[in-house]
Amino acid sequence: MDAKGFEVRFISELKGRGVFANKSFKSGDTIFEELPVVCCQFSWNIAYKYAACNFCMRPLETTQDNVRRLSGQKALVLPYPECCPTDSSSHAGQTDGLEYCLESVPDAAWRQFHQTLCVGTEADCQSHPLQRLDEAWRQMHFPPETASVMLIAQMIATVRQAEDPEAAINILSFCHRSRSEEQQLAHKLLGDQFTSQVDLLRQLLIEALYADCVQQWLTPDGFVSLLALVGTNAQGVGTSPLSMWVSRVAALPLCPEDRANIDTFIDGLYDTLHEEGGVAEVGQFLNNEGAGLYALQSRCNHSCRPNVEVTFPHNSSRLVVVATQDILPGEEVCISYLDECVLARSRHSRHRLLRENYLFVCTCPKCELEAGDPDETSEESDNDSNSSEQD
Repeated sequence: MDAKGFEVRFISELKGRGVFANKSFKSGDTIFEELPVVCCQFSWNIAYKYAACNFCMRPLETTQDNVRRLSGQKALVLPYPECCPTDSSSHAGQTDGLEYCLESVPDAAWRQFHQTLCVGTEADCQSHPLQRLDEAWRQMHFPPETASVMLIAQMIATVRQAEDPEAAINILSFCHRSRSEEQQLAHKLLGDQFTSQVDLLRQLLIEALYADCVQQWLTPDGFVSLLALVGTNAQGVGTSPLSMWVSRVAALPLCPEDRANIDTFIDGLYDTLHEEGGVAEVGQFLNNEGAGLYALQSRCNHSCRPNVEVTFPHNSSRLVVVATQDILPGEEVCISYLDECVLARSRHSRHRLLRENYLFVCTCPKCELEAGDPDETSEESDNDSNSSEQD
């Protein structure tokens, strides 16, 4: 990996592996790009008619169709249609109710997992155990979603279709935790009805996808391990024909008057979508939302002062890790497992969330520097209390 400017190194039994720079990077440089091992759209996002390729998450709606649907304004006309990122001619159509784009090549999905996940005709789909699995998951996880059981289904299907199933399992083995840690993470993902929910999901997966090569994942302990893996390693993926259209419009060489007019139009459009249109009524979705498992990105450790960020500039599931500051050779490449607003909170709050969701205590430079700070502020206590009550 030296030629790429980074390498994966073993750090310790506690931290496992990490990604380290082998050369200097400037802020804004791309560290690496990566396609997911598996990736899928969230179940509720699909249910609310957010059209994305089932293989690469690329949007399948034009920007105008997207904002018409979300705003409820069927006659809305977007200016600068040439900035729309969706080429309707690249839409390959549906396969068993799942949509694909030509750029992703439906054959690639078929070769990796779709042959196993194929549910046949629409009539067959209604009673298929995979459909019942998806419905059961939706009833357990109302928006906002952070994972999907269909990601696990894709993992199982990928192993079943692999020429070397054992090698495929090794690729998908992102982390190793104790049984008690895995139980804790799975319980966090599924909530108070943990035991009955785990058993229902596992039985439906067995009915739909059992094979000898994946039997270790379908035992009670093996399935809990998969839930823990997805809960801690799934990377959120968001794509949007609207955001890409906005970015392309921003790059147009417009005169000041035209720039002011389009900026006003875009601000008004977002206000409509958030306050008056359909977004408020469909789970607060604005984008196509899903999750993926990335072999290299999953090796990047957390820091409360990260030096890189995960981006999706291709408007698909292709992940790009970009430096947010200068990085010297030998420095570890660190992302944040927490969102930006949480990173601004106290060390105590960050540690609490990291312990609850990832089962570790952060010892990054920022946390070490703040070791003597008060445990929490009153404002954070109120927010935490309100969040607990909502949960």
